[in-house]
Amino acid sequence: MSTYKPTNDYIFGRIFGDKDNESLLKDLLEAILPHLDIDTLEVNKQVPVERQKIKDKLGIMDILVTLNNGIKVNIEMQVEDYENTIDRSLFYLSGVFHESLESGKNYATIPYTIGIWICNFDIFDDGPFHEIGRIRRDYGNILLTDKYELHYIQLPKFKKKCKRISSKLEQWLTFIINENLEEIKMSDNKLIKEAEEKLEALNADKEAQRLAELREKAIRDEAAALDGAFTRGKEQGLAEGRSNGILENSLQIAKKMLDDNFDIETIIKLTGLTREDIENL
Repeated sequence: MSTYKPTNDYIFGRIFGDKDNESLLKDLLEAILPHLDIDTLEVNKQVPVERQKIKDKLGIMDILVTLNNGIKVNIEMQVEDYENTIDRSLFYLSGVFHESLESGKNYATIPYTIGIWICNFDIFDDGPFHEIGRIRRDYGNILLTDKYELHYIQLPKFKKKCKRISSKLEQWLTFIINENLEEIKMSDNKLIKEAEEKLEALNADKEAQRLAELREKAIRDEAAALDGAFTRGKEQGLAEGRSNGILENSLQIAKKMLDDNFDIETIIKLTGLTREDIENL
């Protein structure tokens, strides 16, 4: 029987997205957003567990929460790198930002909106494993708005750079990658130990395992489909390029033959061009 880690976005959602586990999510968010004092947390959208949803279009496995009766936070566990993470994260958070404005309310009432993308791949070649993106003016690099914020947490970069755990966030990321069980057991954070127990329970649950495998299969199929489409497009482009090159070469030969007073029938026979191609020259 397979063992799944929280890097599986279904498993991640079951641990952090269930309303019964709000204390775990609150502790994780406090680690990611230390500048916020989180008094209240409400899960607005849980990860769907129905089979048809697991196999649906990727990107649905997110967790949407409201903090302190206003702040909106959207959390994603991203498994596969489709090389469009920045565009997708902007698109998704823009949707949350737009939907947060209640009908009839002034634009000034749009709440502080945060997107958190925990990625099982690196987005940026340089910089820290936890990057924060905000909207700024070109002039003076001045913050344009304090209502829109994106966090990118890159797990491979964390594994490479973090040699010694020294913060709550590093404790939680060690749990999420789930490769050093001794570090997890030695943690003084009781909530992380509780999360590890829930992970063990999910890995012992046949239905949870089935849904986790369906999710992994959906991601693999999506990646294979995109790779296949890219390969087909590349091959088609090469074929068209070769075809266009041959045509251009034939047209140049035909033009020279016309200059040398060859008759059209001979040119057609030798170049494979049509009469219309030659007459257009």
